[in-house]
Amino acid sequence: MTNLYERDMRAHSRLQKLRFFPLAVTGGKGSYLIDENGRSLLDFSASWGAASLGHSHPAIRFAVDKALSNQAGASMLSATNIYAVELIERLLKQVPGNDDRRVWLGHSGSDANETVARAVVAATGRPRIISFSGAYHGGTAGSMAVSAHSVQEHAERSDTLHVIPYPDPYRPYEGDPLCGGIIDRLQQSFENDCPPNEVAALFIEPIQSDGGLIVPPQGFMKRLSDLCRSHGILIVSDEVKVGTGRSGLFSCIDHEDVASDVVIFGKGLGGGLPLSAVIGPESVMNFATSFSMQTLHGNPVCAAAGLAVLETMEKESLQQNAIEVGDYLQSSLRSLAVHQEMVGDVRGRGLTVGLELVSDRETKTPASRYAAKLVYRAFELGLVLYYVGMKSNVLEMTPPLNLSKKEVDEAVDILDRAMKDVTAGKVSDDDIRPFEGW
Repeated sequence: MTNLYERDMRAHSRLQKLRFFPLAVTGGKGSYLIDENGRSLLDFSASWGAASLGHSHPAIRFAVDKALSNQAGASMLSATNIYAVELIERLLKQVPGNDDRRVWLGHSGSDANETVARAVVAATGRPRIISFSGAYHGGTAGSMAVSAHSVQEHAERSDTLHVIPYPDPYRPYEGDPLCGGIIDRLQQSFENDCPPNEVAALFIEPIQSDGGLIVPPQGFMKRLSDLCRSHGILIVSDEVKVGTGRSGLFSCIDHEDVASDVVIFGKGLGGGLPLSAVIGPESVMNFATSFSMQTLHGNPVCAAAGLAVLETMEKESLQQNAIEVGDYLQSSLRSLAVHQEMVGDVRGRGLTVGLELVSDRETKTPASRYAAKLVYRAFELGLVLYYVGMKSNVLEMTPPLNLSKKEVDEAVDILDRAMKDVTAGKVSDDDIRPFEGW
């Protein structure tokens, strides 16, 4: 371990750690991180999707410097500021919808999801929320209360939360790749233990990220949302990790032809700075004054960074790049799978890609230990990526939106070598023991 990592271990709280290998960063540029020893590592996580334009992007640097050089306060709590207003206006244009919508700005996906979970219940007078098994909506008390991920077993889940299975074509519910049985199950719940007139909202992850990078079968979310909407249930799309152009569309839910009532953005929206946004109807967003606020919400520096992200995405056609390079990445991974038998499935949209690892393709037995060793060895060879999933066996790839095909080739080559090395026993149990991961 490096000196920097050892210093971190001596002083930094474990409460804030999700570590997979001893990564200690001193800088970064583009798609690469620089560690303490000056080594370049290809960042295929982009800090869990937050560094949407990569590291040290000139547009973000310029925007932040400009905002700080003539700082328009530090909050929009009791005074608005030019950058926050311009960001809000741009988001309303970016996300089609009715004229009565409003925008809330926050720090993270966690505070955004918590705000929405509280607001939809208060505004509708309905106490229940529907979420999916494996859902991860954040790390605050309120966002964890509407989540259902195994990593949050310590968290207190809301008594009024109703959880349904997520539609997984690779592991289909009741053997049906279209997962229609999940909708039937919810209909039965409506008739029995979960009266629909008590449900405020359905929380959807258009791609379930931390639950295993699962892409639902086409048409499922449409059928599910239609059922819920027929009962006056609001549709909330959690786009924190998969929105802001990452899927090839600005809002990932648009792939599903679902008109969501509330859309939540985070991570990549700030380009590496803490920023989230909620877009929703006035009936929810203006339900009460001072309902969900923190001093630094809407601060001009982060808002300026968000504007720079949106402007750069348009200027550099990054949604199209996400489609083209994402397709190339998936194709390259499928070629890799031909001779790497531990690869069970390759899936994703745009530059949100998952690689599910199994010890047996027939039984689809999750290869969790192999995944832990694989990301460790990939790190040693110069590639940063992490695993997710309820069984910790899915490699999640959320690289910068300006990723190149050349960088894809580099990443896949490292993965190939790492897989061969792990199979050959070059990573021991002792190597990965200090890193608990998910």
